[in-house]
Amino acid sequence: MTEAINEPVLLRRDDGRVAILTLNRPKAMNALSGELIDALQAEFDKLARDREIRCVVIEAAGRAFSSGHDLREVRSSDDYGFHHDLLTRCSTMMMSIRRLPQPVIAKVHAIATAAGCQLVAACDLAVASTDARFATPGVNIGLFCGTPSVPLGRNVGSKRALDMLFTGEPIDAESALRDGLVSRVVPPAELDSTTMAVARTIAGKSPLVLAQGKELFHKHMEMDVEKAYAYATAYMAGAIKREDAKLGIDAFVNKRGLPEWTGR
Repeated sequence: MTEAINEPVLLRRDDGRVAILTLNRPKAMNALSGELIDALQAEFDKLARDREIRCVVIEAAGRAFSSGHDLREVRSSDDYGFHHDLLTRCSTMMMSIRRLPQPVIAKVHAIATAAGCQLVAACDLAVASTDARFATPGVNIGLFCGTPSVPLGRNVGSKRALDMLFTGEPIDAESALRDGLVSRVVPPAELDSTTMAVARTIAGKSPLVLAQGKELFHKHMEMDVEKAYAYATAYMAGAIKREDAKLGIDAFVNKRGLPEWTGR
């Protein structure tokens, strides 16, 4: 679908130490076109180098969070190379969320399907409105949601993921919360304030702790329990020696407020 003249497909605004990215293809239900995928990637590349921003929120304009890949764009070519390149760029963009030093929160006000559901699952946290719905409906058009199944299965487990993938049926926000796809569910009127409250709370923490803790968590989740404990033990033993840990422990022991974090 043609975008409005000069209207960017992705918007960014900063609220203190929180960066807010807005998917801005409302007439196309924020379908992840190649242009939007590339715009997200460009922002993630900038954020990876940004030491001022400590949390990222992804939201969307219009009546949908995201309907997934832009099927008009997909249908525009029968070339394997075209499709492989598009999907590779999308997968790289999703992985960039995991690799960002900042925690990333999806703010989901409405439906998120296929690669849109994948985007929610790829984020570290997700706050959803009670109006939100989630689905991987590729099976309904003869196309199994293969790439969305990667983070979805790691969020909700194989049985729940395959139920969504095999049936294509949507689940509501409460089911998504129960299954682990989202972290909080709130009434629509509270979605913005709750999301920003979570983001600002996170942004008040040590950036070093956030970055290293995020990396630690994702790494140990791929290990068996014994290796995970060994890895986490070594991390914590080293982290105790860092300046931010010393400042934080000293403030707690002496009943003072949070220190000014150094990032060291």
